[in-house]
Formats: sequence, structure tokens, C-alpha cells
Amino acid sequence: MRRLRASLWLVLLVCWFSGCASLEEPAREAPSYARAADQYRAFADADALAAYLRAGSEAGPLVSAHRGGPTPAYPENAIATFERALRYTPALIECDVRMTRDSVLVLMHDETLDRTTTGKGTLADQSLEAVRKLLLVDHLGIITPFRIPTLDEALAWSRGRAVLTLDVKRGVPPAHVVRAIRRMRAENRVVVITHTLAAAQRIHQLAPELMISASVETLADTQALLDSGIDPSRLIVFTGVGEVKPDVIDLLHRHDIRAILGTFGLIDDRAQEGGAAVYQALIDRGIDVVATDTVPLAAEAVEAYRMAEMP
Repeated sequence: MRRLRASLWLVLLVCWFSGCASLEEPAREAPSYARAADQYRAFADADALAAYLRAGSEAGPLVSAHRGGPTPAYPENAIATFERALRYTPALIECDVRMTRDSVLVLMHDETLDRTTTGKGTLADQSLEAVRKLLLVDHLGIITPFRIPTLDEALAWSRGRAVLTLDVKRGVPPAHVVRAIRRMRAENRVVVITHTLAAAQRIHQLAPELMISASVETLADTQALLDSGIDPSRLIVFTGVGEVKPDVIDLLHRHDIRAILGTFGLIDDRAQEGGAAVYQALIDRGIDVVATDTVPLAAEAVEAYRMAEMP
């Protein structure tokens, strides 16, 4: 209990200095692009979302907030963290889907609760009632007031606000996820992440209207994806972490498919020193979606690109 109280006081102090969404910040501290409501995006249906996510759309380059864009006092896979990320840019909100013992889909990256919550043990061994009693812990070890959200709660939050990209973890039946998306009528604001060609084909078979984030490593992988029978208008493609692959990007762009690059790790570290120009260079090389742990800096790069493109 003492640890909890001390951590909550620390959360309040961090919020005071870093600017929690629940506290009013002086306008001088917020750049012109840092107002969440201005960054909300809504789409009439799955076709409208697909048009927005085409490589040639007027949306231009986008930022994907890895695990929702965690920062001090805002843990990964928390709805409050998602909302905070939208203060900077109309980010795609990448989050992770796992399942409790009683088959409820929740947002959690790890198999175990130890790193990101006040609990211990394997998530799949716990009921929803049990995990609801836990608090989320940020990457600094601060215990926050936030709790593990269900997928339904995240889908409800995203309505009229943002696109969720769902990284469905091993052991979660794809049909279970598709049912949740359809039950929440979220086809117009969801992309399902897949890691193999077979998984992408399975999602497309179950729900051909849904957007899919497929993964490729090589030019041969990319061609196999294009030959797989999946509608290209329903694809965005993750091309790996850290390495720009011009031949892969060129082939994707010839089919009007967005190329995603993961920058978490070395590139994000370089950007902390070199600033937004690090991400601008990637956009100049054809990257359409920057998947990052440093949302504010990547947002600066996207904003600079948009300003440069304005007539």
C-alpha cells in the first residue's frame, strides 16, 4: 500500500511537469499540432478507411504509435496513453491483443503480467475479474491509476477518434477478434496486424472488408503477398525494423500500398539526438508510416512534410 501511494504521488508530480491529459497546460507549451481533438479521424465505413490508407491518398505520411505511444506516467496499451498520442498527430494506434482464462480479449503485450502491471504470472491463467484489480505500470516502474482495458473498451474509445492497429498475439483465435470487431461495428477504424502470409490470408478469408497489416522481409515476400489473392486495397505492409528497402517500397507503391518502417530501437535513439530530421529522411525515401516509440518527434517530421507539400 505504501508503494502504491508513493507511486501515485509520483504520477501526480510527473503529470505536473510533463503535462498529463487531465491537467490544463498553458497554451505556450503546446505546439500548433498538439491538440487531440484536432487530430481525430473518423471514417464512414471500411471502404473509406481503405481509401485513407492507400499510399497515394491525401493523408500523406502517418505515424504509428508503437504500443500506443507510452511516456512517463502513461503506460503502454492504456487508453489514456492513446488519447495522449493524439495530441501530436492523427496517429495509428498500435496495440496488442491477448486473451484471459475466461476468453475475454484484453490489451497486453507480454504473456506475463510482471513487467507492465502490479500483478504476477501468466495473463492467460487469470480471469478478467482478477486482472481488472491490477494497475498498469509504466516503463520507469511507476504504478499508474490506469487498468488493463478490454478490446471492446478500446474499440469503443476509437469510434470517431482513431484507427487501431491490432497486433493479435499467439493463442488468440483470429475468428474471436473478427467477431469483436464486427460486434462493435469497428470495421471502419481497425487494421489487423499479421506476421505471416498464411495469417493474412486467414483474416482476409474471414473478413474481406477489413484492413490488414501484412509483414514482408524481402522482394520475394512482397511478390508472394501480391500474388496471394488478398485485395491490395485492404493492405498496408510492415517492411521490418530499421532498414529501408527501396526495392520493396517501390513494388508496394506500384500497387498503391503503404510501406511501414519500425523505427523503435536504434533509429528512435538517433532521433532523440538528431531530432525530427531523422524521420524526415525516412519519409523522403518513401516510408509512408513511421512506427515509433517517440511519437512527438515523428509527428514533427510528418507536420514538416505536410507544410512543405502545401501549395
